[in-house]
Amino acid sequence: MARYADPGTVEWVESGGGPLIVVPEAVLPFWAGADGEDLATDYDRACEVDGYVGLLPVGDSAALVLGDEPASTSFLPDHGTFVRWSAAGSEDELLAGVPAALDAAVWQNEVSWQVPGPVVLFDSAWPGTATERTEHLRVPLEPGRYTVRAAHAQPGPETWLGLVQLSRLPD
Repeated sequence: MARYADPGTVEWVESGGGPLIVVPEAVLPFWAGADGEDLATDYDRACEVDGYVGLLPVGDSAALVLGDEPASTSFLPDHGTFVRWSAAGSEDELLAGVPAALDAAVWQNEVSWQVPGPVVLFDSAWPGTATERTEHLRVPLEPGRYTVRAAHAQPGPETWLGLVQLSRLPD
């Protein structure tokens, strides 16, 4: 897990070059990543997602693919948002721009995602059973249906970031 500032500030997950994925913990064993004997692996399916976000079936649930670019990504619970680091001089600069980015974002790719509980963010090339051996971030989401929307924003002249915001819908 990458850290760019003081310990405990924000934990970032990086990719080896492909998309990052957010898989419900309950179905982690069903995500095979780049492993497998099928012609199209789970990783291949993740790479085919067009746009900032998309959903892929995994077990009896769905995983959220963070598409577009393999940017370092973290989750900011206060904003209910995955923040994707496209460009910034420092982590502090990037994080300081998040509120302005959320206010100015032009949201796209809205999807509805049913989540059975906590989820794990990691590189989609890895099998779900290997997340403990690689960079990952556990996000303790409450079970329920979420609206997921995505955007890119430029809150400053040298600061660009991607946003993937989750909003829990009422039961």
